[in-house]
This record gives sequence, structure tokens and C-alpha cells, in this order.
Amino acid sequence: MAALSHPVPERRATFALAWHEFRYHLTRYRRTWRGTFVISVVNPLLFLVAIGIGLGKVADPHPAGLGGVSYLAFFAPGMLAAAAMQNGIVVSSFPVAFSVTRGGSYRVAVTTPLAPSDILLGHALYMAQQVAMSAATFLVVMVAFGAAASPLVVLTVPVAALIGMAFAMPTAAWAITLSNPRTVSTLFKWVVMPLYLFSGTFFPVSHMPFVLRLLAYVTPLWHGVELCRRLSLGTASWAAALTHVAYLLALATIGFVVATRNYRRRLHV
Repeated sequence: MAALSHPVPERRATFALAWHEFRYHLTRYRRTWRGTFVISVVNPLLFLVAIGIGLGKVADPHPAGLGGVSYLAFFAPGMLAAAAMQNGIVVSSFPVAFSVTRGGSYRVAVTTPLAPSDILLGHALYMAQQVAMSAATFLVVMVAFGAAASPLVVLTVPVAALIGMAFAMPTAAWAITLSNPRTVSTLFKWVVMPLYLFSGTFFPVSHMPFVLRLLAYVTPLWHGVELCRRLSLGTASWAAALTHVAYLLALATIGFVVATRNYRRRLHV
């Protein structure tokens, strides 16, 4: 009888049950997509047109600083990676923080056969799908504007999904612990904007001071920007590409492991 008093370890997540959580978020998105479409798709495309083409007219007469390519070809894949970062944080910050509040969808889901790990896995699949969908839309516009120089640019879509998850999983692991969902707004001021500016999106990292350059090299967005840009320009090497992928995959995996632990702690019944 004493053995029965010990808590039963939670089983591992199953795709069959996680699929129900994924379908919930997808169904909800079909009803509310207009509210996120501007942030996820329209804003990055406006950046592409205004900066990539507008500012490109000023930068193009001096292409040496960009490795001999046009500013549009330099900027567009960097913006795709940066948009994937932003979208990864958008789909994992407020949604997770609000879902765990009283009456939130997580609180309802955990009373069903879904375990916390099923809820996390299903929501993570939805996050990846959202980032990939936005990246695919961005890619179509990139190609239409002639900003891609290599067929390898199609690989930027799965890379963008990986970038998004490298940010989404650590963000979800943090957001699930918050008592006030509005706290996540600090991410956009102290994480998103600095990374936009100092990860090689708008100008080469080599143009920055040495200390800032070293800091940029350890940021996940720099790895994503560099990989997307090399794929778009057709200059990617296997060794460099695998290094970038391994870095992003490690960050996403660590974030998922920590999130799994935090989900179990917060969503216990």
C-alpha cells in the first residue's frame, strides 16, 4: 500500500494526443488569423520593400562593402531570418502566458487525457507550422523581387522554421512560469530589437566594433541570418551550414527540454 502513495511519473508525449492540441490552435487561428497576419507577414514584407529596395538605391552604388552583391540580395534573406525570430517569439510568448492563466486553454486541456507534455508538443508543432508558413510567404515575395540568387533559397523555409523554434522553445519555457502575461512584452524591447540591429540583418557584422562582433557571433539570430543569406546567395558550405544548424537545433532542443519540465510543474492537476 505504501508504494501507491508515490506519484506516478508522467508518460511521454504522444503525437496522437498532441495532434488534438495542434488542431485546437489551428482551428482557433482560422478564426483569428487577421489579428496576427500584420505582425507575421505584412510587417516583414514592408521592411523588405522599404529598406531592401528603398535603402538599396543608396547602398547599391557601393557594393564592395556587401561582398559585391546588391543590398536587396544581402538584406532580404537576413530579414527572412529576423522575421522567423520575431514570429517564433510572437507565437510562443503571449499565447503560452495567457493559455496558462485561469480559464486559459491549457487549464482546460489538462483536464482531458492530454498530459502537459502532449500540450507542449502540440503547441510546438503549431508554432513551427506558423513560422514556416510566414517564411514561405516571404520567400515568394523575395523571389518575385529578384532577391534570390540560388535555387538553394528554398531551403531557407525549413531553416526559418528552425530559427523560429530556437527562439520559441526557450520563450515558451519562460512564459509558462509567468503569473502576469504582460511581462512578456519586455522581450520585444530587450531581445527582439537589439537582435534585429546587431545580428547582421541590416549590415555586415564585420562592420561592427570587435566586442560587439564577438557578441553577435554567439547570438542565434546571427547563425540564422548567416545561413539564410549563404543559401540565398548560393555560397553555403557544408561545414558552415551544419555548424549553424547544430547551434540552432541545440538551442531549440534545450528549450524544449526545459519547457517540458516547466509545463509539468505548472500544469499539474
